[in-house]
Amino acid sequence: MTCLVIQMENNETNKSSQGDGAIERSVIRQTRKCASVIHDGVHVISISIGGAPSVFYNDDLAVAAYSAIQKGIFVSCAAGNSGPSRTSLSNEAPWILTVGASTIDRRFRTSVVLGNKKIFHGESLYQPKDADHKLRPLIYPVKEGEDSALCEPESLNHIDVKGKAVLCDVGGLSSHEKGEVVKKAGGAAMVIANSILLGETTAAGAHVILASYVGYKEGVEIKKYLNSTTSPVATIVCHGTAVGLKSDPEMVFFSSRGPSYASPGILKPDITGPGLNILAAWHESIDHKKGTKAISYNVISGTSMSCPHLAGVAALLKSAHPEWSPAAIKSAIMTTASHVNRNGSAIVDERGLPADVLTTGAGHVYPQKALEPGLVFDIQPNDYIPYLCGLGYPPKQIQIIVKKNVTCSKIIHEGQLNYPSFTVSLKRGERRVFTRTVTNVGLAYSRYAMKEVSVPKGVSVNVVVDNNEDVLSFNSVQQTRTYEVTFTRDDEHEMKRRYGQGYMTWVSDGGKCAVKTPFSFKFE
Repeated sequence: MTCLVIQMENNETNKSSQGDGAIERSVIRQTRKCASVIHDGVHVISISIGGAPSVFYNDDLAVAAYSAIQKGIFVSCAAGNSGPSRTSLSNEAPWILTVGASTIDRRFRTSVVLGNKKIFHGESLYQPKDADHKLRPLIYPVKEGEDSALCEPESLNHIDVKGKAVLCDVGGLSSHEKGEVVKKAGGAAMVIANSILLGETTAAGAHVILASYVGYKEGVEIKKYLNSTTSPVATIVCHGTAVGLKSDPEMVFFSSRGPSYASPGILKPDITGPGLNILAAWHESIDHKKGTKAISYNVISGTSMSCPHLAGVAALLKSAHPEWSPAAIKSAIMTTASHVNRNGSAIVDERGLPADVLTTGAGHVYPQKALEPGLVFDIQPNDYIPYLCGLGYPPKQIQIIVKKNVTCSKIIHEGQLNYPSFTVSLKRGERRVFTRTVTNVGLAYSRYAMKEVSVPKGVSVNVVVDNNEDVLSFNSVQQTRTYEVTFTRDDEHEMKRRYGQGYMTWVSDGGKCAVKTPFSFKFE
């Protein structure tokens, strides 16, 4: 039996009100909990908290997680909710699975129907059966000032909103609090429009008034309509729960992005999983009434939601393969991840643009495929010591992490860690060589050929297997093979972007197993 421990703090999406001191206290609490459960026979730990990036010997969670993997315990951590900014990650240590957040194929759908018959889909948990769907005047109080546009407290008191639908911009108050302001002022319905930063990521809130939270593009169109007529009207129609959306998964705006601050040569986040509008048990009523137990669930969002999803997948893998190390489990999750949505198109970000590997990591988790990855990139706890030495950490600082004496007699560049991804920094004309070792966890007699290689224009890749073979061949389980990957940048080609991406895929004979490793490029 696999034992899973989930540790969480009440750290909701995009909330920064805790302050550095509160976050530090939360980290200390979680670190102590982590240290205590290591001795309780657990196999998987999920930690839904994070702070500012730091060197690993000053990162209490990184230190505690290293102690866990020394005992064979897998650690899944939230990537953080500081997206879409670059270099905004938490929990960056390579012995941790760093988890980003994406949508699921479900929406708690409400639609805004305008007087010109155009319909824009949004979300809300509050969908009364007796909702009045008649058209009513629609107002956007932006001319009264920014506070009114944001529906801040008291900002609507001098505006006639009675019986009307009010358009509020996102920001400042929570969505629920905006609804309280509109309701208090006499409004009958509310539309919340996203900012350009938040894009198309919409949250399903437990509103106190008929409402629809729409994306940025929808908000722009609604505002165009408001400016096109002297008598704008709208209604909100409730549709209940919509499932099976083909555009999912999509990356959400708040999911923290790479590159890693603490170790730029390791691609982070590692993976993404469901983290938006997640339904689960809750400690208080969703209807905001204290002391009631009638509705003890909630729908919330954050990488704190995606992190335990991945911990659950890790627990399934540990149950199926109890002999696998934490690194082997991580490898299986990463190399089998999906890069497409339910339509077969590329996963997009909050802007509707293809999401890059600094956003998705290896991709979106695919649990069924992770059960049979074929090959894994294994790393033992002691393998991290030369890596830490390569980061330039003094032996005394490394000892804080590994809890034993270190001499740094062996040093490797961070990119040489046997990780299931590649982060490559290339100047014009530069050539970089990486070594990887894979372990066969599939059929004893098996062969893997390089079937797919994708890199930006101006970069070439050459793969050489040990013994100069062009395939990875195995005749036993747990057998290892090593190969070199050489990346070369053209001397003449001008890169239009600072970052690029790609991948390579080893495919087994018969095509049952495909081992995909992403590339992240930085062009200097």
